[in-house]
Amino acid sequence: MMINQMNQAQLLHWIDRVSFAVVDITEYLDTQKKKKKAINYFNHYIDLRRSALQAYAQKYGPLTIDSANPDNYWNWSDVPLPWEGGNC
Repeated sequence: MMINQMNQAQLLHWIDRVSFAVVDITEYLDTQKKKKKAINYFNHYIDLRRSALQAYAQKYGPLTIDSANPDNYWNWSDVPLPWEGGNC
């Protein structure tokens, strides 16, 4: 399923999954800095995470300041977050 076809719950689940992969490979790369395959894996999952966060922000509002509207950074948290009952 494409990111733009996911509902809010599916998109949040996808963000959780790719974020876990990013954290996991980041920890691995802390000790294995020169592993080309691991660096490629990291870059792939960073791109997936960034795309998912941007898609979420466009539909439901930003989850992080990185995906906030650059013209309105300081209002990024005005939208209720999912765990605060926002749009779920």
